[in-house]
Amino acid sequence: MSSREQILAAVKKNQPEATMLPSLQGLSGNMPATLEAYRKVLESLGGSLFEINDTAQITDLLSEHYPHLQRVVFADDKRKWVNDDPHQLEDVDMAVVTGTWGVAENGAIWLTENDIAVRVLPFICQHLAIILPRERILATMHDAYEKMGAPQTGFGVFIAGPSKTADIEQSLVLGAHGAKSLVVFVLG
Repeated sequence: MSSREQILAAVKKNQPEATMLPSLQGLSGNMPATLEAYRKVLESLGGSLFEINDTAQITDLLSEHYPHLQRVVFADDKRKWVNDDPHQLEDVDMAVVTGTWGVAENGAIWLTENDIAVRVLPFICQHLAIILPRERILATMHDAYEKMGAPQTGFGVFIAGPSKTADIEQSLVLGAHGAKSLVVFVLG
């Protein structure tokens, strides 16, 4: 057994037992779990929201509001674009993924690796679109934490609004470490 294998075996042998996450009952505050509350926060972060009844509407809305897009990938259609090299996603103009939970208090959406297919996808694309079922909007992060429970996948991330940062001269940069824009399609 190599030294690496010995170290990994020792770590595995000495791991603590898995435990349930603690309850956050009573900590959710008074934020409503409504589409209107979610929209208000998302738009204040620079995101856009469209209400749709069918995912077939997405292509037309993208053509209308983002006419410059060259390469659009839909995470649920992995056959067309998933490959072994994430670097081949560097020219993705728009990635369309499905979110698991939306949070009204901060406009965030929980994405797992099951939702995005390739972990780098929501960060490497120029623009990000997330499909969120209307009934999946929760009031607070505490509510999301309760719904999520124990991790079910190896990767998950909350994304809220387009990526932005400001330096000490207060110069705002969009897309500094992720998508330049975020559009949420609320289904339902």
